Amino acid sequence: MTKNITTRSPIVVILGHVDHGKSSILEKIKDLKITAKESGGITQHVGAYEIEHQDKKITFIDTPGHEAFTAMRSRGAKVADIAILVIAGEEGIKPQTKEAILHIKEAEIPFIVAINKIDKPTADPERVKRELIAEEVMVESLGGKVPCVETSAETGKGIPELLEMILLISEIEDLKTDLSEKAQGVIIESHLNSNRGATVTVILQKGVLKAGDVIATSSTIAKIKIMEDFQGNKIDQALPSMPVVIIGFDNIPIVGETFNVFPTVEHAKSSIKKSSKKVFPEAEIKQGQKSVDLIIKADVFGSIEAIAQVLKQLPQGENKPVLRVLKAEVGEVNDSDIKQAKTSGAKIISFRVKTNNIAQKLALREKVTIISFDIIYELAQAVRQLLEKKVAQEIVRNDLGKLKVLAVFRTEKNSQIIGGKVIEGEIKRGAKLEVVRNEEIVGKGKIIKLQQDKQDIDQVGKGRECGILYQGDVQVQEDDVLTIYIEETKRGKL
Repeated sequence: MTKNITTRSPIVVILGHVDHGKSSILEKIKDLKITAKESGGITQHVGAYEIEHQDKKITFIDTPGHEAFTAMRSRGAKVADIAILVIAGEEGIKPQTKEAILHIKEAEIPFIVAINKIDKPTADPERVKRELIAEEVMVESLGGKVPCVETSAETGKGIPELLEMILLISEIEDLKTDLSEKAQGVIIESHLNSNRGATVTVILQKGVLKAGDVIATSSTIAKIKIMEDFQGNKIDQALPSMPVVIIGFDNIPIVGETFNVFPTVEHAKSSIKKSSKKVFPEAEIKQGQKSVDLIIKADVFGSIEAIAQVLKQLPQGENKPVLRVLKAEVGEVNDSDIKQAKTSGAKIISFRVKTNNIAQKLALREKVTIISFDIIYELAQAVRQLLEKKVAQEIVRNDLGKLKVLAVFRTEKNSQIIGGKVIEGEIKRGAKLEVVRNEEIVGKGKIIKLQQDKQDIDQVGKGRECGILYQGDVQVQEDDVLTIYIEETKRGKL
């Protein structure tokens, strides 16, 4: 087959610490480069988009900005040709900055440092550059090889220079593709649309993809019914580096999977090897071990993967309760989720999705718990608390003090009024006690009332005398020592 080599546009991912301005930079680029006349701009989030600068195209992967989405971001870095490391000029390097640097180095791709928020009075780009040295990143102005651009997503400063630097690196990298090869690409985002079914964003890496083609990942297949560009315009074919929305998948594919083109559906089916690695592996429960059972519904598959990453870090197993995810799916909470939760006793976790009206009414009637979240760490914290509730509560004894019995004033069946002196610590009304006689514990009881000068009081300190209404299983005698203590129930911790 004759080769058809051509230059392709760069695929860029933006990484960095939360709140350092990744999304703001992307929005500014969109504002500058994607005008309203082009199909009304971008009408929905598809996970990737394409811009044009100096008559050349650049594809940006719009990965989630939250620091918990490690799995998706690392995949984003691997599919990209160039990374932009965003660092806020007034804050400098943060934990997720270091994490992003690790992703970039693992992906072995060139990157640009964007020192953002340069318009802030406290921004100090030179300090940021020095901090980067500790992470083995040397920028060009300090004699290194990593380009650095100072930007402000607020004012737009540095954005054109950033785009020019992307194109320059793209030229140096000499990104080529062979259009004669079979089409191949990567799943960037996937979600369930109530009207269109599985809606999947892909980036084509090589070949030419056409409407009507049969494609397959390792988990599902599609005969492409509809193919759209990132702005929702129908297209007949896609070229390498293009972000494309595909309708026609049987099931929702896994984010990060590679897809290939096949001559027929039969060929595609025979190539599928069902992924043996589940996002949530089946939990093994030993006899007598407690579990927290969950049903998870989320907006996109990438969110499910990210949730799995975070929940995996929660302590469980051995002598601790086990977390069991009975189902993890993309889509709104529906009546079948409620029925499954009812029969299994599971709690439903919804992440950035709604509960439909039928399911809401059914959940109310069946008393099924649905907990909704928009932030992944809040979700993880709530699940941790559910696990902790299953941990056996611990009763902790705190010794308060000791009282020597000086006199017994009245004795009834189960109670006595006694007088004594606090010889150690303090004693409190309502506290428990042990009766010690000749250095042996002979019985137990409780302080019902505590008096001093015939006045009811709550506590008495060392060296003071007092009267006690005692209730217990033995009769107290003069010269007995009462060891006073309280018991506290401590909530179990993982």
